[in-house]
Amino acid sequence: MGNKIVFMGTPAFAAVSLQKLLDSGFEVAAVFTQPDRPRSRGMKLQPCEVKVLALERGLPVYQPASLREEGVLDTLRGIGPDAIAVVAYGCLLPRAILDLPPCGCVNLHGSLLPKYRGAAPVQWTVLNGDEYAGVSCMFMSDKLDAGDVISSRKVRVSPDETSGELFGRLAPVGSELLAETLRDVLSGTASAVPQDENEATYAPPLSRDMSPIDWSLPADGILCRIRGLHPWPCATAELRGTVFRIHRAARTDSDGSEPGTILRADGKGLVVAAGEGAVEILELQAPGGRRMRAADYLRGHAL
Repeated sequence: MGNKIVFMGTPAFAAVSLQKLLDSGFEVAAVFTQPDRPRSRGMKLQPCEVKVLALERGLPVYQPASLREEGVLDTLRGIGPDAIAVVAYGCLLPRAILDLPPCGCVNLHGSLLPKYRGAAPVQWTVLNGDEYAGVSCMFMSDKLDAGDVISSRKVRVSPDETSGELFGRLAPVGSELLAETLRDVLSGTASAVPQDENEATYAPPLSRDMSPIDWSLPADGILCRIRGLHPWPCATAELRGTVFRIHRAARTDSDGSEPGTILRADGKGLVVAAGEGAVEILELQAPGGRRMRAADYLRGHAL
């Protein structure tokens, strides 16, 4: 295409966009990604999905601990990108880098901006029970996810969809949007609209403190919590002294019992009373065990 791109991203969601840009003929001159992190039970350093893909395609990979490190700006100047594409990179870009490429820095974000600025837009879309999710491309600014929006695309959230599943659906949608938007940016035909600060909301990172289920909530709210926290950190429920990870659940009727009361726990299933209605736990995971159907677990483990 004759225009150099530097790509910055880290997780699988970003790797889908990098793959799309490469397949679409963009000249990706270099890839910046986060340093290798310890993963899995062995806690060995493992490369992220973007690094794996970049190395497979023979691209130069840079992994500074901070973009403010000495030499990072000089490296980028030496590459001379026309634009920088950023997808879930993991940190803000300093002003000197934002000003470097003549066509600007374009960020793909997992929400319909200005809603859900921050680290976990997809998860909060599910946690809040929103009917629609989406992706947006914006020119980056000094403020978190507050740049002018160039393009966006909306998708409907499926009733039983988890955050992980929604990520999987949004990744290719976002990659298509990013490729289309970059073409317009590089050709000088892109237009952007400032975000309405009055409509801005924040999507903070998730934490394990959010995992325990509050049974006083309505059943529908509990189901959003279970779906929104999956696959990490995953909702948990303490039942008869054992803390289970809850993977799947459905709404059902209650007999009016106090929230948190186990209404049924046998080979036919596990049902717990909520503040309004009840929750049937369909799939769970005991400590040290594997994920399985609640009914199957209860056939061998009485609560």
